[in-house]
Amino acid sequence: MTEDRDVANHYGIRNAFPETWPEELDESDTEIEEYSATATVKPKRRSARYSALGRSGSKGLAAGSYRAGGGGDNVAMKDEADPLGSSDSVMYILKKRGIPVEDDMRLRNRFLLSSTSFSPALFLSQAHQDASAEDLLEGLRFLSRSIDQKSASLKVLVEANFERFVRAKATIDSVYTEMRNQGAPKSRPQSHRASGQYRYSLAGAAPPQQATGSAKKTALTKESEYGVKGIRNPLVEASVKAEELWGPALSGRDREQSLYTVVNHVERNRSVFEIGGNISKAIKQQDFDKIFEDYRRAKTLTNEARSIADRAATERRQLTDAESQTILGTGRMWSDVEHQVEAFKRDLWHRLSNVHTFSRHITPAGPVEEHMELIGALLELGVEDNPVWVWLLSSYDLLKTKITAFCERSKVEIEILRRRLSAGDKPTSQAMTAFLRVSSRDGADSKERLDIDQIIELWECIQTFLTKLLSIQTGLLGEVIEFWETAQSFMNGSKQKMLPAGFEGESRKHHHLSSEGVRQLQEGIIGIVDLIRENVLSLFTEPPIEDISLLFSPIPPSPGTPVSHITPTESRFKLDPKNIPPPSPKRGEAWEEFAFWPPHSNSLSGVHYLSQFLILIGTAASEMAALSPITAGSSSYDHLKNLVSIARERSVRVACATWNKDAENCKLLEDWTRDPERRELTKMPGLFVVFESAVLAGMQKILYISEAMSKAGSVDVVTPPPAKLLQMVRSQFVTSVYKALSGLVENAERPVKSNEEDRWVLTESIVPTKSIDSASIMPTSEGIDAKNRNIRMLLTLSNLKAFQTDFVPQLVSNFETAFSVKLTDEAKTIRDVLGQIDDRLFQSYTKPTSVALDATIQNGIKSPDWVPSTNRPEQVRPYVYSTMLALVLVHTEISTTIPISSTTPSPVAHPLLTSVLTHLVTKISTSLLTAFQSRPKYTLPALMQATLDTEFIAQTMSQYVTEEASSIQSQIYLELDRRTNNEARTKLQAELGEMRGILKRLRERTKGEFACFRKVRPSAGTKGGM
Repeated sequence: MTEDRDVANHYGIRNAFPETWPEELDESDTEIEEYSATATVKPKRRSARYSALGRSGSKGLAAGSYRAGGGGDNVAMKDEADPLGSSDSVMYILKKRGIPVEDDMRLRNRFLLSSTSFSPALFLSQAHQDASAEDLLEGLRFLSRSIDQKSASLKVLVEANFERFVRAKATIDSVYTEMRNQGAPKSRPQSHRASGQYRYSLAGAAPPQQATGSAKKTALTKESEYGVKGIRNPLVEASVKAEELWGPALSGRDREQSLYTVVNHVERNRSVFEIGGNISKAIKQQDFDKIFEDYRRAKTLTNEARSIADRAATERRQLTDAESQTILGTGRMWSDVEHQVEAFKRDLWHRLSNVHTFSRHITPAGPVEEHMELIGALLELGVEDNPVWVWLLSSYDLLKTKITAFCERSKVEIEILRRRLSAGDKPTSQAMTAFLRVSSRDGADSKERLDIDQIIELWECIQTFLTKLLSIQTGLLGEVIEFWETAQSFMNGSKQKMLPAGFEGESRKHHHLSSEGVRQLQEGIIGIVDLIRENVLSLFTEPPIEDISLLFSPIPPSPGTPVSHITPTESRFKLDPKNIPPPSPKRGEAWEEFAFWPPHSNSLSGVHYLSQFLILIGTAASEMAALSPITAGSSSYDHLKNLVSIARERSVRVACATWNKDAENCKLLEDWTRDPERRELTKMPGLFVVFESAVLAGMQKILYISEAMSKAGSVDVVTPPPAKLLQMVRSQFVTSVYKALSGLVENAERPVKSNEEDRWVLTESIVPTKSIDSASIMPTSEGIDAKNRNIRMLLTLSNLKAFQTDFVPQLVSNFETAFSVKLTDEAKTIRDVLGQIDDRLFQSYTKPTSVALDATIQNGIKSPDWVPSTNRPEQVRPYVYSTMLALVLVHTEISTTIPISSTTPSPVAHPLLTSVLTHLVTKISTSLLTAFQSRPKYTLPALMQATLDTEFIAQTMSQYVTEEASSIQSQIYLELDRRTNNEARTKLQAELGEMRGILKRLRERTKGEFACFRKVRPSAGTKGGM
């Protein structure tokens, strides 16, 4: 070790085994190296190997002198006392201050006074940096004394050896002069020549001849390169030859050594160089865990390499070869890794900006949301921007864009369908009435049979629009709520618990959203809620749009398009640019001012779809009102309540308008076919009740929106319906019943036109029944002759009776139950209307018969042959049989037209039959009274005949005689009594017993003809009598 240090000190180098010669020691060789570079085409490194051979002696001396002055001071000691006298060892002072002077000889020499590279300024600043002024002055005095002591010793030495110094100096100067002037003719002083010749003679040699051209080459002059010019060129040529011969072998060995060194370095650091490839493979396989593991390892190694460089800089030392190789290898690795990871980050950012569906996929750790996986990956790799905030903003922007684009395009598509519908032919009343036959028994309650296909298509389009916008499960509102729930989890920090902190926690700063960011998110969700609300509200409040040019812009087919696959009509909506439907012409129709009201739609489809719309709107409004920014006091809550109220009010207006129109067409429900369960009725009352019940059920859903579900604990935005809307529905209910009943009268009274014959075709089989006498001419109970006015009147009267007793009370009860109100006044109004219509039709049916009966009775009694020719009449007059036959015909007509219900006991007559016959009996009694009053006087035979006629009718029709008829009959006897004398009265009393016998025989003979008027008792048998 000591020998190695001596060698290093001798050559002025730091290491005894350097790989290259120190550059600072080659400064004097610059000129030689330049010359060598021009003489050969070989690499500078190899030529420098032999360039030392071409150096001249003078250059070598110069170099040696440089080394002596540049730090290669061979006479400098390893340590010495402090020249200022503060210590016996300068090295001790420097080591105490932490200056590495043991390993760095050049640095040590700058602190040693005996060295030619001694630096006073450095010495004082380092060795005496804490010395005071007094200490420095004391050191100066100590140095001065030391100099004086050494100067005295030097003076003695010089005085003792002065003669020797002078002679040596003269000899050296003479030799130098001779060598310098070799080959150059000179004139020298004689004394010099003499001394020179004397010197050569002493040596026994002849004096040198005069300088020649070759002698000049060895002269110590600059022109002769200080004596080496003569041998320089041969040496250079030899160097070139040596390079040509040995250069390849030596350079190959160098390359081998270099490659061996590289291979060893790669083998030692194989894991470092494999990181880049592993990350590339993991990126292709989307193996995030492997990417993160290798990236963290690469970053750890990079930090270690950086710490090595920082430590060397702090220690003010150069890097070792091993450290340099580690830093270089790590740098190359990190450059490759960083390039790959940056590209991977860009791909992650792109994917994150397009992930907004909250989709999940299965990983070894369980189901993971895609956006959370991407955010976690970016945080794991380390990014400047907050991926959580970027994703939230991009999701918000995309939701807002999707909602705007979807609503705009949907409204255009709705308007296109509406225009097509309004431009078509208006459906006929018969066609519209066909959809009002909604009977659960017939299974006609499916939505496909509520209206025509074009109207259903428009209703479905609007419902699809509202569903895809407001549905919590499948609509855009569901995405909004899910987005807000996710945003809330990020705002309160619960979501960040699943996110990584990154390398050494560098991504932890992205785990929290700022208060400003939270405020922006809250304002953003309020803005989206307002956007949804405004689009729904505009559908109900604004008139149909006029500009439909938006539909000419096709939807891009890319999956990332905001409105892809969510338009209401989707692929089945095709627009022909050459056949754009024009705006709907203004004809004064009610539906022209409503964008959501399909033209010509009926009330059944209206209440069905409008109730569905309001359920969607009510549910969506409740969900939106439950969002925390809305419940925190935002005005959006009141706006949402207004949305529900306005949509409900507009829907009720539309439903009432279509209800009123359909009520006018309810008369067309009458097809003069019997109800399958109640044969005394037609189908019309049942169809009307089912229709009215369906409308009432739909109106109840529209008014109360009871099916709109809201979250538990949230403030409900669905308010009770205002009294104004309830009154509107109540009024329309009464109006619809009145119009339906008016239609009944119209159907009964109007004659069947020839072009309507096909509509009155009997569709039911005719089953023959037993008839009584001329009743055979009447249609059976199964068939209905719609052309017969009396038949229509009877069926209508029967229907009215059913309305009075069953259907109207049922409808009123349904209304009161559905709307929680009492229809006291309305029910009375309906009853009054029913009574008026019933009286009108009753009179219309009985009046012709009453007139005919009155004429028969008047003509019969006023006939000249009415008075019997015998003193004791044995028969009633013919007009009595004619009258009774007319009543039989009426009985038969009513019985066959309105059969007794199967649920009614057989002995009980139909109420209408009883009412008609009672009314006719009363009219007959009135006619008899009038006719008898027309005769001024009655004889006994005439008095007996009048009594027989009156009693025969009264006893035969006894079960239909009312108090009014009985009172009229009593009046008849009083009038007869006034027009006779006492003798006749007395004789009549005597004949009463015989008259009872005649009357009994007459009834026995005619009991078969008039059996229909007999009252059948449950106990069996029939009973006649006076």
